[in-house]
Amino acid sequence: MNSNRPYLIRALYDWICDNHMTPHILVDTSGDDLNVPFDYVEDDRIVLNISPGAVRDLDLSNDYINFKARFSGQSMNVYFPVDAVLAIYARENGRGMIFPDEEQEVEANEEAVPTSEEEKKENKNKKKKGSHLKVVK
Repeated sequence: MNSNRPYLIRALYDWICDNHMTPHILVDTSGDDLNVPFDYVEDDRIVLNISPGAVRDLDLSNDYINFKARFSGQSMNVYFPVDAVLAIYARENGRGMIFPDEEQEVEANEEAVPTSEEEKKENKNKKKKGSHLKVVK
């Protein structure tokens, strides 16, 4: 299954803009294949204002986020993989979402899905256990 991260980013971006707030994203800059203003990077992270008034040609695709923006008067084409986005939130109130690492997400999914027949039987037995509720007459 595809990652839900790009879909959530687009939905939260729309929600934040619809509420007349300023969407910001926190980006991990330690990876490859990205172009961000490294003068503003601290601890391999950068916060970017992606509001319609701050950027041009914003593209929130499934693989990459890219846009044009000005930093210290210089126009720059900014792009980075969607997996590098650590959070999206409204500047005014901090409401938004923090994303887990992809590795943590995969590990959690692997633990949640029973793979062997024994695990499936154990889960069925757990489900067959009666309800903790009692019928009162």
